[in-house]
Amino acid sequence: MILVLHRTYFPEGTQGILLWNGQLICYTIELPWIQNEQNISCVPEGLYNLQKRYSQKFQHHIHLQDVPGRSLILLHPANDAIKELEGCIAPVSYHTGIGKGNLSRKAFHKLTSLVLPVLAKNTPVQLRITSSLSYFKSQLFI
Repeated sequence: MILVLHRTYFPEGTQGILLWNGQLICYTIELPWIQNEQNISCVPEGLYNLQKRYSQKFQHHIHLQDVPGRSLILLHPANDAIKELEGCIAPVSYHTGIGKGNLSRKAFHKLTSLVLPVLAKNTPVQLRITSSLSYFKSQLFI
């Protein structure tokens, strides 16, 4: 299973759309790209293995593995990237502004309902992060 996150970058934050098999799962918000600086930047584009994780704060959530120069990059609920994220990715139901969204817990539940059962079967799940420009260019040739 490969999820694909197509991003658009802005100085104030990063917006994304998260797809599986070409179908929209949810939107995403992240911090802006600041050269992969820990706690203040979104993660680099690339292909990452996902792992289920549990913590008191987020309960069951998703962990991106092997992010270069980073650790504990998570997919977890948040509605404001600047106020609530430290380099992680937050699923949201709708974008409400740059780096902002709403109904994050609802989007997070939709995402984890899809991903966590697959991971529980020890089936690999990966997240491919790309620029939305790449996505929209590819759609022009369909």
